[in-house]
Amino acid sequence: MRLRFIYRRNGPSLLVAEKARINRRGTAVMSRSKTGRGQVSAPIFILVPQVKLRKRLDLARDTEKVARTVPGLIVEKWVDRG
Repeated sequence: MRLRFIYRRNGPSLLVAEKARINRRGTAVMSRSKTGRGQVSAPIFILVPQVKLRKRLDLARDTEKVARTVPGLIVEKWVDRG
C-alpha cells in the first residue's frame, strides 16, 4: 500500500493510504477498482513530534553515591571485641 504524507498546521501530520477501500471489518485494504469507485484516503498513521526525555536512570551517579556511604556503614557496624 502506498502511503502519502499530509502536513497539517493545526494538528498532527498524517500518513494516508491512497486508492484504498474500507473492508467489512473497518480496515483499509488496497482497492482493486480501476475506475476509482469506492476508493478513499484512509489514515494509517498519525505522526506526533518526537521529544527528548531526560535520563531517569543514571547507574554511574547512583553507584558513586552508594560507594561513598559504604565505608561509613562498615565503621558504624564495626564491633571491637578486644
